[in-house]
Amino acid sequence: MALQRAKGVAVCLSGLAGLLGGPCAHAAEAASNYHLITLAGIPLEFIFFAVVLAGVAILHRHTLQVAVTGLAAVTLYKLIFTGFKAGSLPLHFAHEWVTLANLLGLLLGFALLSRHFEDSRFPLTLPHYLPDDWKGGFVLLILVFVLSAFLDNIAAALIGGAVAHVVFRGKVHIGYLAGIVAASNGGGSGSVVGDTTTTMMWIAGVNPLDVLDAYSAAVVALLFFGVFAARQQHAFSPITKDSPAGLKVDWARLGVVGFILVTAVAANVAANLYFRAALDHFPVIGVAVWVALLVCAPVRRPDWSLLPGALRGSIFLLSLVSIASMMPVEHLPLASWQSTLGLGFLSAVFDNIPLTALALKQGGYDWGLLAYSVGFGGSMMWFGSSAGVGLANMYPEAKSVLLWLRYGWHVIVAYVIGFFVALAVHGWAPHAPRGAAFDAPPQAAADARPA
Repeated sequence: MALQRAKGVAVCLSGLAGLLGGPCAHAAEAASNYHLITLAGIPLEFIFFAVVLAGVAILHRHTLQVAVTGLAAVTLYKLIFTGFKAGSLPLHFAHEWVTLANLLGLLLGFALLSRHFEDSRFPLTLPHYLPDDWKGGFVLLILVFVLSAFLDNIAAALIGGAVAHVVFRGKVHIGYLAGIVAASNGGGSGSVVGDTTTTMMWIAGVNPLDVLDAYSAAVVALLFFGVFAARQQHAFSPITKDSPAGLKVDWARLGVVGFILVTAVAANVAANLYFRAALDHFPVIGVAVWVALLVCAPVRRPDWSLLPGALRGSIFLLSLVSIASMMPVEHLPLASWQSTLGLGFLSAVFDNIPLTALALKQGGYDWGLLAYSVGFGGSMMWFGSSAGVGLANMYPEAKSVLLWLRYGWHVIVAYVIGFFVALAVHGWAPHAPRGAAFDAPPQAAADARPA
């Protein structure tokens, strides 16, 4: 299995090097505040970063160890060789701690929220609403897409996989599994609560309406791959739609889910309107989610046993985000639709969280197009997104690069079609570069936020 991943990673390693260290004639020319060491014209930080991401993709059972080791190695390199002295290290992470704390709060909170939704038993009612023949499979993909818009995309994929196991009598086609992953990632790409990458954009101050533009691409992609995936499944094992007898939905638990989501959104909107400076000094969104969880605990107790596993996953992601925060993004090519398209393909083999962190630090992207690319792009490989990994653990036969590419080809084509449809509809509409806001002192960062 590691060999398969290595082959997939090798295909795109040269692409990552080109993206990170390619011609930078149009990059910012401001002098760096540290001594830059390069290899073949590529800053060593980017090479270390690529090695860490390759290690995550290949050594999939040891991702936490790889990420933490990579963070330690990059930090030591910056301290010893680049002039990133010990005195500047606390200052750097003083600027980053709010983003990291928000992510930690949201990642842990959404893990509990997802279990609330699952335990409400509402997902078990979905088979009742599915049509007959191949259209039933297509509607299930639409439901996964919609669920992912307000629920974590990993949870949406697992719910889709569980429902598919029931309605297709345990026989689920690999092409359809790819469709479930793509639907969950596409559905989350336009919602700031639907995917970790879009949540990162939200925390960084990107307007949720800008992220919403991703749906112009994601919906087109869904209509394309959904038909092919549903027909593959119907030919493999037709639908039988039966909800469990005597099923009762726990509406109170479903209400808890809605309350937590509304609280998170309301807290962010209120902070932006009335306490904008607080966003740079305090993890408003992450704390709001946990306040809502604790307030609702007497109504429906969260499954606290999930926290140890969620904490390990969170430390892994935060390590990658921290590494990305130390990259010399002023040496990257300027953001363009071409580099955004490439990030989608790189997301298929490299974790999209650090790629998003790099893009946010650099700034100047069309955030809707970026959200679609890094969110949906991971669907092109089974290990390209956490949703894919989670579903493959449920269906081990999906852990084959060759079979995923052979039967999930429609996801790759859909990604390209959706991207260029969105580009034709909206054009390339980059927003003001946000990199300065990430590196500036807190007050300057607040001043840099758009009105």
